[in-house]
Amino acid sequence: MARIKGAMMTRKRRNKVLKLAKGYYGSKHSLFKTAKQAVMKSGNYAYIGRKQKKRDFRRLWITRISAACKANGINYSTFMNGLKKADITLNRKMLSEIAIADPAAFTALVEKAKAAL
Repeated sequence: MARIKGAMMTRKRRNKVLKLAKGYYGSKHSLFKTAKQAVMKSGNYAYIGRKQKKRDFRRLWITRISAACKANGINYSTFMNGLKKADITLNRKMLSEIAIADPAAFTALVEKAKAAL
């Protein structure tokens, strides 16, 4: 029986890793061993980053809402409690967009939240 060599699949696998490492600094984009390590590490960072992105955006939205609340003479937690009691169900993303794009509408929301308390 003939011996089967794995050169084609090995080359394919290595080229796939090197393609992912394209643009990396130094020898990390050209040497297979260092490229493989760099690609594995960057994959881990990307996976973690997808989780952190959600946290970071939520933190940004809360900061924006808090700043807009302070401009209207109320703090963030009181405002959110007032919205809950007034049965206004807007998520933080939309609240931050309203605070930036339409300050008058945000002021109206603050007044409704104050009235519900």
